[in-house]
Amino acid sequence: MPAFSQTHETTIAAPVATVHALVAEFPEWTKWSPWEGLDPDLKRTYDGQGVGATYAWSGNKKAGEGRMSYTSIAPEQVVVDLEFLKPFKARNVVTFDLTEVGDRTRVAWTMSGERSVVFAVLGKLFFDKAIAKDFQKGLASLKAAAEA
Repeated sequence: MPAFSQTHETTIAAPVATVHALVAEFPEWTKWSPWEGLDPDLKRTYDGQGVGATYAWSGNKKAGEGRMSYTSIAPEQVVVDLEFLKPFKARNVVTFDLTEVGDRTRVAWTMSGERSVVFAVLGKLFFDKAIAKDFQKGLASLKAAAEA
């Protein structure tokens, strides 16, 4: 199966610890995630804290259904195992790399995984552009939340 990886970056006028707190606690994602507004009736379930903590969601056709869990949390990097269940099944790895740049934080948000041949073609035509748009929106919201 073909592999894919997509990274988007921004610089935030806030310390690494402030940005880290927003990405290393799933309940904080409601403040910045580009997917939170897709379903006003989204059902969320949080379990645990730190490595192994999970966040499951179930919503309308736009929000879909899935589950995330932290597989690694360090001051400079947060890694999440992401599993989509609906509208299609997929498993990806999401990484947030946080780099101190003076009094600012550079955030590199990456999603990687493997796709079937069909999804690889569809990815090039549609999914990659949609993911890029969502990541840019999410990074802008993360920036606003961290700088507030």
